[in-house]
Amino acid sequence: MVNVNEYFGGKVKSLEVNSPCGKQTVGVIEAGDYEFGTGLKEIMSVLSGSLNVLLPNQSEWKFFQAETKFEVPANSKFKVKTTEDTAYLCEYVKD
Repeated sequence: MVNVNEYFGGKVKSLEVNSPCGKQTVGVIEAGDYEFGTGLKEIMSVLSGSLNVLLPNQSEWKFFQAETKFEVPANSKFKVKTTEDTAYLCEYVKD
C-alpha cells in the first residue's frame, strides 16, 4: 500500500511504501527552511536539487547535492534549507 504524506502546508510531499527492505519514502521539498523529527534512523538520498542540512548535535550546516546521501540518527530532529525544489529518497532503518 502506498500512502501520500504532506507537511508544512503542502510544501513537502512524499509517497510512502513498506517494501521487503522496510519503510521508504520518495518526495519533493519546495524551496524553504524546515525542521523534521524521526523515530527511526534515516538514510536520505538527494535525487535532484540540493539541501543544506543541520544534523543533530552539529553546529555547522552541510551541503548535499544530487547523488549524495546523509544519515540521521533515530529519535532526533534535523533542519534542512533549500533554494530550489529538491527530490529525495528516505530509507528508514530499524536498528
